[in-house]
Amino acid sequence: MSTLVNELKEKWEALKAENPHLRIRNAAVQLGVSEAELLVTNIGDGVTVLKPEFQNILPEVEQLGKVMALTRNDECVHERKGTYLNGDFSSPHAQLFVGEDIDLRIFLNSWKLAFAVVEGDKKSLQFFGKDGLALHKIYLTKDSNAEAFDAIVEKYKAENQNKAFVFEAIAPKPAEKSDSEIDTEGFIKAWTELKDIHEFLMMTRKFGVTRTQALRLAPEGFAKKIDNAKVVNILEDASEKNVPIMVFVGNRGIIQIHTGNVKKTLWHQQWFNVLDSDFNLHLDVTKIVEVWVVKKPSKDGEITAVEVFNSAGDPIVQFFGKRKPGTPESQGWKDLVAELEK
Repeated sequence: MSTLVNELKEKWEALKAENPHLRIRNAAVQLGVSEAELLVTNIGDGVTVLKPEFQNILPEVEQLGKVMALTRNDECVHERKGTYLNGDFSSPHAQLFVGEDIDLRIFLNSWKLAFAVVEGDKKSLQFFGKDGLALHKIYLTKDSNAEAFDAIVEKYKAENQNKAFVFEAIAPKPAEKSDSEIDTEGFIKAWTELKDIHEFLMMTRKFGVTRTQALRLAPEGFAKKIDNAKVVNILEDASEKNVPIMVFVGNRGIIQIHTGNVKKTLWHQQWFNVLDSDFNLHLDVTKIVEVWVVKKPSKDGEITAVEVFNSAGDPIVQFFGKRKPGTPESQGWKDLVAELEK
């Protein structure tokens, strides 16, 4: 290991001695490095570098059986237990796992590094971007096949386990155009003529609008800003009224989706949490800057979402009513959202 890596390892060890429960992501923030840079300091000591053959590794995850999938951004953590089923890697743009439990939209263009991590009795596969940001982690559970994990690690272990990693910064987002530069009339018309909610993102790109700018310029009645605190009401009301929902959390490399009921909700400091047996959500409400109720036409009728944004205008979490393509959204979800809009 290089002197720099050794120095970083010493600093991290000192931090852990002060605070044994400090999570690696928080330690990385305190030390001014990325999470992957900290992992690299433990290569050969519980951390194994894997070949970045994501399209081959991910389909083999099904062999692990029931695992816990973890996807997060700076404001929200989404943890879902289940088996990785029905992987589809045929598209160059977005790859999929579509199961009742593990439901993912993957953007492998943003993935760069892969590690296997063993910490005591915890085993995981962890995937990072070129800047060292954690994009997705897969943890074994008590029901997982540990032998299959070992086989995957052996099969995809990189030849060089002492490689000097070069991390690159991600280019900043382009500045938002002024509203006067946007073809607002064309944009409004395109929104009202949507037939599929998946066309929405392509529409924003076509007209050169950011996500939150799109909501400001929306056709009348299609987007309404609501109080930030009402995000908590969504989860509490869905739990109390037994309304099944969809919860989307992502980062630039992946979107992870929970579909179903939420039951146990509680506060811990500034975090509002769902703590169910197979689904956990941890939302830092202090980081919420805007919340919108957004309506999009589709061939299945109007689809309503509650979209939550941070200070950079990036989505933190999105909520929908549970539904499948070809069916309208439920009246229970419509009623729940109507309460939020009051």
